[in-house]
Amino acid sequence: MKLLKKEFLFVAGGLLILSSCNQNNASETNAVVKEISPKQWIAPDTSSIPFTEEGNLIRYGRDLIVLTSHYLGPEGIISHTTNGMNCQNCHLNAGTKIFGNNYSAVASTYPKYRKRSGKIESIEDRVNDCMVRSLNGVALDSSNKEMRAIVQYIKWVGSEVKKDSTPNGAGIMKVPLLERAADAERGKIVFTQKCVSCHGADGQGKKDTAVNFYLYPPLWGTHSFNTGAGLLRLSNFAGFVKANMPFGTNYDEPKLSDEEAWDVAAYVNSQPRPLKKFSGDWPDVSKKPFDYPFSPYADTFSEKQHKFGPWQEIVSAQKKK
Repeated sequence: MKLLKKEFLFVAGGLLILSSCNQNNASETNAVVKEISPKQWIAPDTSSIPFTEEGNLIRYGRDLIVLTSHYLGPEGIISHTTNGMNCQNCHLNAGTKIFGNNYSAVASTYPKYRKRSGKIESIEDRVNDCMVRSLNGVALDSSNKEMRAIVQYIKWVGSEVKKDSTPNGAGIMKVPLLERAADAERGKIVFTQKCVSCHGADGQGKKDTAVNFYLYPPLWGTHSFNTGAGLLRLSNFAGFVKANMPFGTNYDEPKLSDEEAWDVAAYVNSQPRPLKKFSGDWPDVSKKPFDYPFSPYADTFSEKQHKFGPWQEIVSAQKKK
């Protein structure tokens, strides 16, 4: 238990937030963001977690979200099965931040049919999606303690959300589409001005070697999310950074313009990262999102246009079909 107390000190010391990772709950078309009050969904207070066997499992699940690398990373105490990032690099504040890729709607909407896999998926399936894509690792056994703990924590976070409903502020912010293609060269300028202080000029983040923990995660390269992750879609990445970056930003006081968010997304997602293909993805290619970056497609638009835009004509063509 001494270790866990030290870990919570890490969290209190500010290692709790950070940057980007994977999410596929965003809708496949973008719209103007409406004002949303955080009061419409508030994550339950951790002090309400009971001191019972179930409560201990919930707390352990939260630890696994916050300190994934400590448990499952390259030098993890449980296994060495992930890339060194933490789940909360993508699911901010342990999956509780408004438009920070939070877990509010997971328990209320799963199991559900997902177009990407073409089947009904459980919460366990969704967790393992992140393990093998965003954390570029190995799937957890659905019955082991770590999986059970993560699922119990996710259910606890969304415990006050009604079944089959999605609260305002869930998932990732939708950023209005550009009228032009997203520009990686412009994005490099944005990255240099607003992202380098945390993620470094090489995009490899900052790591506290004493505790083997990323203070700020890598945005590309060996230890970042792979090409199967949802954040490789520019709409997801742009929405994530618009609402949350630079570090400390909230959705209601963004620091990046819409154009800056799209362009920096184009820059980051033009950099090298682990190449991983999932043969079962999008069995019905006509269901691919407008900005899915890999062919084949059910239309005649190029892979480049699908990835970088402009997207209006792609979206219009999809609506007609």
